[in-house]
Amino acid sequence: MDVQEYIGRQLAGMKFVLNNTLDTLTQQEVSWRPSSGCNPIGLILFHTVRSEDRFIQDVLQNKPLIWETEKWHEKLGLDEKEEGSHYTEDQVNAFQVPELEKIMAYYDAVRDATKAYLRAMKPEDFDEKITFPNFGEMPRAIVFSMLAIHTSEHIGEIAYLRGLQRGIDK
Repeated sequence: MDVQEYIGRQLAGMKFVLNNTLDTLTQQEVSWRPSSGCNPIGLILFHTVRSEDRFIQDVLQNKPLIWETEKWHEKLGLDEKEEGSHYTEDQVNAFQVPELEKIMAYYDAVRDATKAYLRAMKPEDFDEKITFPNFGEMPRAIVFSMLAIHTSEHIGEIAYLRGLQRGIDK
């Protein structure tokens, strides 16, 4: 299996697990916080999508974010500068979680662009070095690895919050 196929399988696997984790959740569950200052599922999901958008569009391709070009801030009813990360407790508490269906539509738009970029890559492109802000120089393949790790960590958090609300396997 080559790198491109492996990354493609990782992306598909993450989407499968995420869909299963989100399945049947209500908007109330997606917006629920276990206590003050704790991220709700919807904020974690939003942050995950914004991060993938940045990793693939900005870092790897030096292109404008899908967030900007497709005006997802308008579609989600959020400020254009909304990042989904590095919040104070007050900012976490004030975050109004958009509808899950809308967050997932943004996720799908970003993931479609990620897959299109991946399909267009040649084997030698994965070894090409880029500069990732705050991390330094690294091969493009490592950015995909970081994306997989980052996304998987957050899917785990989402699954945990689901379990806190519903109990095991519900």
